[in-house]
This record gives sequence, C-alpha cells and structure tokens, in this order.
Amino acid sequence: MEFNHISVLLRESVEALNIKPDGVYVDCTAGGGGHSAEILSHLNENGEMYLFDRDPDAIKVLTERFKGESRVKIIHDNYCNIKVALDVLGVASVDGIVADLGVSSFQLDTAERGFSFHNDSLLDMRMSKQGLSAKDVVNTYSEDELCRVIWDYGEEKFAKKIASNIVKAREIKEIETTFELSDIISASIPAKFKRDGHPARKTFQAIRIEVNNELGGLKAVLPDMFGLLNKDGVLAIITFHSLEDKIVKDYFATLKKGCTCPKDFPVCVCGNKPKAIVKSGGVKAGQKELDNNKRSRSAKLRTALKL
Repeated sequence: MEFNHISVLLRESVEALNIKPDGVYVDCTAGGGGHSAEILSHLNENGEMYLFDRDPDAIKVLTERFKGESRVKIIHDNYCNIKVALDVLGVASVDGIVADLGVSSFQLDTAERGFSFHNDSLLDMRMSKQGLSAKDVVNTYSEDELCRVIWDYGEEKFAKKIASNIVKAREIKEIETTFELSDIISASIPAKFKRDGHPARKTFQAIRIEVNNELGGLKAVLPDMFGLLNKDGVLAIITFHSLEDKIVKDYFATLKKGCTCPKDFPVCVCGNKPKAIVKSGGVKAGQKELDNNKRSRSAKLRTALKL
C-alpha cells in the first residue's frame, strides 16, 4: 500500500524543532512518515521517535517504512490521546512535537474513503475508519444541526439553504454517495457564487471536521502537548484553514503572555510570566513549494518554544 502525501512545510517545521541528536520527538499525524523520516535523519542512536496516527492505512505504511528501526515507536491512536498514550509507554516528557493537521493527500485521493467531492463513492470521511461517518451526519442530523455544522465549520453563507435541501432530499431517498451530496449542495448555491472553487468544498470540509472532531480535539489537547515539552522544547503545528489556525494562534497567545494585571496597576501582583517564545504571524510555503504542491497554499506553521 502506498500512502502518497507530500509533506508540507517540511524543511521549515523540522528546522523549527531545533532537533537535539539524542532527543525525544513526536509526530502527531505521521501519515506516510515524511516529517518523521526527516526528523529521524537528525537523531543519533540514542534519539527516540513516537509516531501517532488514527488511520489504520497509515499505520500499515508506517510499520513497513520503519520496520527494524529501534528508535521508532508507532502508535495507532488519535493524537488527542498523546498524554495517556505516552504515559503508558513511560514517556513523561519530550523535546519536540510536530502536528500536520487536516486531511492527507492519500485520504483525499483514495476514492473509497469518501472524503472528496471529485470522486464518486460512499460517504465516509472517517480518518479512523470507525465511529460516526459523513453518511450518518447527512442522514440523521436535524436541519438545525446540519446548518450549525456547515456554518460553523465551513463558514458557508448558504448553510441554511444547503441544510434544508439535504433534509428534503433524504426524505425521498437516503443520501449515500459523495456525488449525491455534492449535487444537492451545488443546487443550493446561486450560479454567480460558484466561480470561486467547487461549490461543495466548504460543506465537505465542515462535515469532515464534524465527523473527526478535528477542532474540539485540537483545542482540548494543546495544553497536554505543551505540558509534555521539556525546557527549550518546541511545539510545531501546521494548519490548513482559518478555524484550526485561530485555535492554535489563540492558545499560543496565552503562552507568550506575561502579566495579566490590569493596566492601571502600578506593579505586577499576579506573578505570571511568559511560558513560551512564539513565532507570530505563522510561516507559509515558499513559491517553489507552492509550484510543486498546490495543497500547500493554505498551510501555515506556528511554533512555540517552551521557556
């Protein structure tokens, strides 16, 4: 099995980790192992790497790619469980963590995974291949719930109309495939608003986020990830849309903030000090990478170095 995925912001993220040759590092979304392999190339025989992925297809690829590599431990789990999973393995702290968020090229391009509106297949979108599916969301959520998901996670201005038409369509026949859903979405959007990309893009993104609890999981796990870092350890996160980027940006802002006393206090009484050095603004892909990988255009890398 090939897990085709071009690692985004590879050089920038690995450089940001400031890798110690004998350090301990975690790849939270290992996928095909691109970031993991690059980090591993900077480690000596005493270095350690822990690779997380919830996708069983990725786990098969990682197991084969790093077969016989004693420095690597592959963990079939959601990175949101990082603290518990590492604790079970006796790992209390690490020197760096990288997370390349969002859906992988493999998942998008494998039609039967049901992530893409470009391929006709059964609606699925489950990164773990378990639990709630896109088909479940589309066919069981109320109209109000669908509208909330599409508006909140897709920032789709026609969320109400799309939700209404989904409910009407499923009353006639259960919605089973990506093309069926895509056609319903397209029919819900006025022609003049279909010029900027595929009309189903935002809604598919929203449903995928809901199915995999991407935003809720990210927000909950950030303190655990930062808490695992040793002094001078680095947390490097690559985001692909504004919603997840805002979660990372806001959390990093709390890490770099020091005194929280009211501005009119003559002296600090809270005693709070900055917990991290944050590279504000985020790093984006350069022109060469943009030319070679169109999916890097929305990527943004943010890093926090623990003080």
